[in-house]
Amino acid sequence: MGTSVMAVLLFTAWTLVVVAIVLLWRGFEIARGVPANSWGRGAERDRPGLVKRAEHAHINCLENLPVFAAIVMAAVFSDKSAVTDGVAMWVVYARVLQSVMHLIGVSQWLVLLRATFYFVQVALFVYMIVGLL
Repeated sequence: MGTSVMAVLLFTAWTLVVVAIVLLWRGFEIARGVPANSWGRGAERDRPGLVKRAEHAHINCLENLPVFAAIVMAAVFSDKSAVTDGVAMWVVYARVLQSVMHLIGVSQWLVLLRATFYFVQVALFVYMIVGLL
């Protein structure tokens, strides 16, 4: 398995780790007697800041995972994995750091760091796409 494909799998695994925070909290809430249907779309329910931030970090992962996967699939299917293999893990590192900043808090510095790590990911996406074209 190539480095790029492993990076997509790790990105996917990280996405699941982030949502596990939300799922664990909901599980505890259900165990406390909160109705299981309390988290419908658009239903605003009180939840700890960490859980809110984990929800947002998870959504952000979901928004970027298809882009990353499409780039890697294009590389693999066109026999150009060498273009992505060298940088794909850096996307994962930047993603994990971005999510961790998201989970820690929302101070100005954390948001700037989070944006920096996101910029790194987007720059790497562009770099890989240009290399594949």
